[in-house]
Amino acid sequence: MRIQEICAALRPHMAAKFSSNTQSLMAAYEAVAQTLDAQGVSMIQRVYYKAFGAEVWRLENMGVSGESLALEVAVLIAKWVGRGLAQAVLEDIRTQVFNVVAPGV
Repeated sequence: MRIQEICAALRPHMAAKFSSNTQSLMAAYEAVAQTLDAQGVSMIQRVYYKAFGAEVWRLENMGVSGESLALEVAVLIAKWVGRGLAQAVLEDIRTQVFNVVAPGV
């Protein structure tokens, strides 16, 4: 019975956090979509750019910031460029959507 009581006590906080995170991620997806529209990215490639955006969002959501975030995002950009995405578009998403500068800048 004790576990059920603990879970019941945690449920409102967990539901609120889930709702907040979902809204934040959806806002990031929408901002990425606007950047992709401005760049003229084809519909078939959008899912990959949104995956990049989700990875950057996750890093921010985990509390990574500053130069550490810039370095992590640079690694993500290299990964996605290696998978065939345009570096310029990824960099626009980095700066316009997430306000992250290039490492060392």
